[in-house]
Amino acid sequence: QETRSNEESTDESEEDESEEEPKLKYERLSNGVTEILQKDAASCMTVHEKFLALGTHYGKVYLLDVQGNITQKFDVSPVKINQISLDESGEHMGVCSEDGKVQVFGLYSAEEFHETFDCPIKIVAVHPHFVRSHFKQFVTGGKKLLLYERGWMNRWKPSVLHEGEGNIRNVKWRGHLIAWANNMGVKILDMISKQRITNVPRDDISLRPDMYPCSLCWKDNLTLIIGWGNSVKICSVKERHASEMRDLPNRYVEIVFQFDTEFYISGLAPICDQLVILSYVKEISEKTEVECCARPRLDIVQPLPESCEEISSDALTVRGFQENECRDYHLEYSEGESLFYIISPRDVVVAKERDQDDHIDWLLEKKKYEEALMAAEISQKTIKKHKILDIGLAYINHLVEKGEYDLAARKCQKILGKNTELWEFEVYKFKEIGQLKAISRYLPRRDPVLKPLIYEMVLHEFLESDYEGFATLIKEWPGDLYNNTIIVQAVVDHLKKDPQNRTLLQTLAELYTYDQRYGRALEIYLTLRHKDVFQLIHKHNLFSSIRDKIVLLMDFDSEKAVDMLLDNEDKISIDRVVEELENRPELQHVYLHKLFKRDHHKGQRYHEKQISLYAEYDRPNLLPFLRDSTHCPLEKALEICQQRNFVEETVYLLSRMGNSRSALKMIMEELQDVDKAIEFAKEQDDGELWEDLILYSIDKPPFITGLLNNIGTHVDPILLIHRIKEGMEIPNLRDSLVKILQDYNLQILLREGCKKILVADSLSLLKKMHRTQMKGVLVDEENICESCLSPILPSDASKSFSVVVFHCRHMFHKECLPVSNTVSSVQFCNICSAKHRGPGSAILEMKK
Repeated sequence: QETRSNEESTDESEEDESEEEPKLKYERLSNGVTEILQKDAASCMTVHEKFLALGTHYGKVYLLDVQGNITQKFDVSPVKINQISLDESGEHMGVCSEDGKVQVFGLYSAEEFHETFDCPIKIVAVHPHFVRSHFKQFVTGGKKLLLYERGWMNRWKPSVLHEGEGNIRNVKWRGHLIAWANNMGVKILDMISKQRITNVPRDDISLRPDMYPCSLCWKDNLTLIIGWGNSVKICSVKERHASEMRDLPNRYVEIVFQFDTEFYISGLAPICDQLVILSYVKEISEKTEVECCARPRLDIVQPLPESCEEISSDALTVRGFQENECRDYHLEYSEGESLFYIISPRDVVVAKERDQDDHIDWLLEKKKYEEALMAAEISQKTIKKHKILDIGLAYINHLVEKGEYDLAARKCQKILGKNTELWEFEVYKFKEIGQLKAISRYLPRRDPVLKPLIYEMVLHEFLESDYEGFATLIKEWPGDLYNNTIIVQAVVDHLKKDPQNRTLLQTLAELYTYDQRYGRALEIYLTLRHKDVFQLIHKHNLFSSIRDKIVLLMDFDSEKAVDMLLDNEDKISIDRVVEELENRPELQHVYLHKLFKRDHHKGQRYHEKQISLYAEYDRPNLLPFLRDSTHCPLEKALEICQQRNFVEETVYLLSRMGNSRSALKMIMEELQDVDKAIEFAKEQDDGELWEDLILYSIDKPPFITGLLNNIGTHVDPILLIHRIKEGMEIPNLRDSLVKILQDYNLQILLREGCKKILVADSLSLLKKMHRTQMKGVLVDEENICESCLSPILPSDASKSFSVVVFHCRHMFHKECLPVSNTVSSVQFCNICSAKHRGPGSAILEMKK
């Protein structure tokens, strides 16, 4: 590695940065285990959720707590312990050794079984429920697989389950199923039916079974994991259908996953739906080019039907790994806590699933501070090792070291929260590196509020180097964050060097506003002609201060100034404003014009003055003013308009004063606009005016043409045509005559159309009235005689009676009607006849 080039080193570091987070974390089992393995070597180990049982090469069995402390010691044999087996309760333990001794005894009871065989016993397995009296069973594995059962008189009866295929080196008992491995393969026995239900042959028969033993692991009661050599098989025990049984066992085994690994398997364990595989690795030494033992690997893989996907892979540094063989490693696990124990002769390593604290540790190690902070916030109730604040402070320091000052300052808002001490510490730290400007935008302004000195320090920093930034802070920060007097004095000192600096002047005005010195602020705003002057006046009700500054306000923005003055005329009267603008008539006009548009009557005393102002500065609005004003002196207006030769305005005034003939003459002579003259005559609707118009136009052919085209609907055209001199050439006479005839025809057509509509409507209404009068009339008990006012119907229905009902719905007893004097027998309603109403009028009144 030392001879690598810089480029290779960079590539390696980039790979390190991009490597995936490990799934497991590792630590050595120390304390008592360290003492044991200094003098002895581990040969086997069994894990219970409450304790650990460790067997050694010198025939000792140690019970350990989960920290590795020795709780109990057993001298079982002078030679190597091959296997330790515990029942599920952890109350009974079976031990076998290389000298053929087998012991099964209770850890908390006096019951004990001893047996010595004439060959080494490699395996012992007690029934998972050995604590129960009817499950007192265990099996041993040497050259035979023997089942021991306690029967009558507490005697142990052995029976051979299997023999003849070499030494049995591994047995795993789960529920009612026993799986064992011999030189030929793996068998499974169903203890209920006492039948073997499968035989899984080993794949690579070239490997010595004593050097590369089979690893067995029950994932659950029906799933067996087999690892042998570099082959992994996952087998599932299933029930056979009744129709398929015949002489076959009622269960069978199906291999659901099968794949090969790169290295030799020393142990297996399940983790959720994945596998943990402990592998024995050999590699070629670069120096000697001789094959040697490398560090074992612990891999997590995802099984697939024909292969597997590697999730993580870790090389483990165990003591003495250079001298170990595949058979020297074992993998045991605790199901409840996902703890995995890697056992070697000189070392015991515990692998644990990484928790959120470990995940944060890894992120911090990789300098992924933002992700670490997010992970801590999400899991703040479960993490024990880390604190969100510590991670956040480390993140801020990291950003500062990288030079990302703005991002570091922005993160302070979230990380420091309401901790004023930390805020002040960070501000001083930013000051030391000359980055107060970076943190200024993110300083807290309310809840919490820092010491005034902090804000003043930041403002002074800006005042020395950045006037614009200083002005921005003054606008954004509330005025009570700092000592206003100190900052005002600092700004005044800087203005002595640069008295015309608009930014400083404007900022000083804002500071005066915070300090409630509004008069000074207003003077500066008016000097600068600043747009906020009106807002300042409104916000702080400074109308008394602007009584003598109206001209300045109008010069600055006449529209806003007029609107403000008119909206607050109760504070500054109209008379006062007009008086102040006396020497500026153009501004006076703007004010009075807007006043007139808002209310035609408020400024009526100034209407005479406004005539001259409109004539001088705003002639287009003079005529509308004359039309709308009811307080304007017409004679004065006429005088001004005549002096300035304003024809249209003069015409209007003459007509309004009743001198229509002079107005018409002025239109004809001054404007020479026949259309306007005709329009004027139409508005006045005066026959004498039409006569004057005809007389004036009779010797002017273009005027005659205009009259012929327009007067047809107001005056009889014959009056004009008779007066035209013979021989006078009139432009477009034919077209004018045609138009007159067309207008005449159009009038006739309109009258005929109207007549037809009237006749049709009359006929329709007559028919409707006839239909209405032909309808029957309801007479009931509620109707009364209009003459005697008694009910129209008699109380005794059997009596004969006579009733007269008119079309107008008035009803009378026949005897109540007066006798008619006329020869005709037709009678009329007395009520309607007296009111001169026609028949059916009562119906109309009822509808109304």
